[in-house]
This record gives sequence, C-alpha cells and structure tokens, in this order.
Amino acid sequence: MGDKHRPRRGSLQFWPRNRAKSETPRIRCWADVKEQKILGFAGYKAGMTHLLLKDNTNSTTKGEIINNAVTVIECPPLKPLCLRFYKKDNTGLNIISDVYAKNIDKEVLRQTNISKKVAELPKDCYLVRLVVYTQPRLTGFGKKKPDIFEIGLSYDKNDTENLRILLEKEIKISDIFKAGQFVDVHSVTKGKGFQGTVKRFGVTIRQHKSEKTKRGIGSLGPWHPRRVSFRVPQSGKMGYHLRTEYNKWNIIIGNDASKINPKGGFMHYGIVKNEYIVLKGSLPGPNKRLVIITEPIRAKKQASNPEVKYISQESKQ
Repeated sequence: MGDKHRPRRGSLQFWPRNRAKSETPRIRCWADVKEQKILGFAGYKAGMTHLLLKDNTNSTTKGEIINNAVTVIECPPLKPLCLRFYKKDNTGLNIISDVYAKNIDKEVLRQTNISKKVAELPKDCYLVRLVVYTQPRLTGFGKKKPDIFEIGLSYDKNDTENLRILLEKEIKISDIFKAGQFVDVHSVTKGKGFQGTVKRFGVTIRQHKSEKTKRGIGSLGPWHPRRVSFRVPQSGKMGYHLRTEYNKWNIIIGNDASKINPKGGFMHYGIVKNEYIVLKGSLPGPNKRLVIITEPIRAKKQASNPEVKYISQESKQ
C-alpha cells in the first residue's frame, strides 16, 4: 500500500506569522449596519461545557435533540472612556479630538494621560468611534487592570445629543446582542513558545537511521539560488496570533450565573458572576483571555432562537 499524500501543514494564508503586539485584539473593519447601535462588546473567556438543544436547522437531525459543545464568555458591563473623532486625508485616518466622559474609574486614570480640558464635539469629521474599558474587578479571577479599546458605532456623526448620551451610561451585552444571532469573535490564541518543525508545520518524523536529526526537515533547498526560501518550514515561535472566527452562533445571553456555573467553577477561571454569553463551538485563546464580539461582517441568514433543553453543570475538575 502506498504512502498517504500529506503535504506539510501550516497555511501560507497567515504569513508572516507575527505574534500579536497586545492581548487586546485590534479590529480593522466593522460591519455596515443600518440600525443605530454599538457594534461590539468584550468579555473574558471562562471555559467550555456542553448543552442539549432542539435542532431547528434544515439538516438530517431536524427536530431532534442534539448535543453541542459551547464556550461561556463572562461579560461585565463596559464603561465609556471617550468619543474619538477622525478625519481622512491622503495619509489615512487621523484623530481630530477626544471627548472624555465625566466619571472615569481610578484604575484607568493610573494608566492613561487624560486631558483636563473640556473638548467640544467637532462639527466636521469623517468617522466617530467609542473608546471603552472593561471592569475585570467585577469578575472572580483576580485581574485588576482594565483593557482599553475602540468599538465601532453605527450613529449619525452629526447627531451630537445621542453621541453625548453614550458617555453617560454603562454598556451591557444584552443591549447590543440577542440570542439566536450570528456574531464574529476576535481573540489572541495561546502562546506556545519556541517550537520545532514537527509541531509548527506537521513535518513527518524521519526514520531512526536518518542523518543528524529525526525531527527536522530533509533539506533547506537547492544550492542555487544560494538563499533559503520563506516557504521552507523552520523552527520558531508559535502561537499568540490574532485570529477572527466568523459567524459564531450565539445560543444564550443570560444574567443568572447559577444556571451556567459548573460545580466547583470553571477550571483555571472560577465562578461567573456577571452577565454571560454562550457561543457554539470553541474559541481561540486560553481561559481569562479577552474576547471581542462584533456584528458579523459576512452575515449569514438569521438563525432562529435555539430551544435549549439542558445545560451541563457537572464538575470540570
């Protein structure tokens, strides 16, 4: 029997494999939504469990009770930091001014330089975004330093009254998303340190009589041209990459944590204390990692509301 054809793994779609500069994901494109709303939210990955729900899709198991693995994200309320106004010129987007909220937490004031001057809303601008920060002290896993990031807005940039209102109240995930819709998820994957070619690219381990090494590649390439191609798999740092998963099904949004917490809490996280969202499948990154949830940029046909029959709360220890 011949050997199975298996070319080396490691997609060149993600090239170069740069490590993320920060654990807070950077989002470069926001969905075009007609409704006036905030286009994203953030939470902390708590862990995974499984649930039983009635299949309402057009599949072979339609109408039956099926098992689904899900990820729980704890979502304490976000607080607004400022409105950021941009102008556009030949060099791209440039910040005009920041209009800050009045009541800002002391944890944020320690790590930012906020101008004490009261700025007015500019009359002419190209784009408006909202800068927010998380409240990890409301969770139970011990983090204190808040994460600061921008969220896209679907608001009229000339409607100054509605924009001012955004700076005066906390933002809850139940005000932005609803159960049954699709969302995009942005997160930074687990960092795995310096790894060899077998783990990093899936190179086949050579036989025991091979020269010099077993867990290495056979050749760096031809003698001429006298250089190594970037396509040649080599050792290096692996993981800690920014990744986006499109159209994750939002199954549950809830505020009663007693319905989702397993016995003894989630491993390496603890007990969920705030509002939470349950997404179908797995997500990139370890527990406690910040996850930003946004409106889908490649929106599918709207899914119907799931009919959940059972949520596993057995111990994960």
